[in-house]
Amino acid sequence: MFNKALNHLEELLVTFLMGAATVVIFISVMHRYLSGYAIPGLQDWLISLNVGWAQELCIIMFVWMAKFGAAYGVRTGIHVGVDVLINRLDDRMRGKFIVFGLLAGALFTGVVATLGAHFVLENGAHYAILKFLGMETGDLFEGPITPDLEWPTWIVYSAIPLGSSLMCFRFLQVTWGFIKTGELPHHDHGHVDGLEEEVPPVDVNPYGMDDNLHMHDMKHTMVGDSKTDGKKGNQQ
Repeated sequence: MFNKALNHLEELLVTFLMGAATVVIFISVMHRYLSGYAIPGLQDWLISLNVGWAQELCIIMFVWMAKFGAAYGVRTGIHVGVDVLINRLDDRMRGKFIVFGLLAGALFTGVVATLGAHFVLENGAHYAILKFLGMETGDLFEGPITPDLEWPTWIVYSAIPLGSSLMCFRFLQVTWGFIKTGELPHHDHGHVDGLEEEVPPVDVNPYGMDDNLHMHDMKHTMVGDSKTDGKKGNQQ
């Protein structure tokens, strides 16, 4: 149940960030171009609007989308990997190398998550948490803010420990699944969600060329037809 909810949350977050970034970029571009047209009333109103924050917000959303999208990639098996040599090994050695690679990925992302959490705390998160709880902050560093949105930068950098922690969990999850079943997540790059794959009838050859969509050798076809007609005439 927890894993299913986490999967939905992960997909929802990535989808929302991608859609929101697209909308913000579209609004920013339209504002920039329409402001150049001397339309009475509309031009003055558009110029009065400040959308200078749009680029910074899109960068932040793309960073968060990339970190959580990487965790989604580990879960679904869409990351690119060079496994030519590993697939040529016997099953026992191949399994050992795969487990080693997955655990190495979990170790790396775990280290990044730990260092990222320390960086975020030192960058103002520790101060913000104590202030929110009404506790003494002492000489803790309040932390800088972003130039345009004026958000605390520790909020932006939180994508590193959160996304890397989720990615570490996904590596461990895939490792456990591989040990139990011997299978890895696989993603068909040619598959489009929402479209059902058509299954050809049993008596149909999908590689046949007996239709009017392919080039045919008309010379040999005509000769073959002439011979067939001649044989039919002789039989009669």
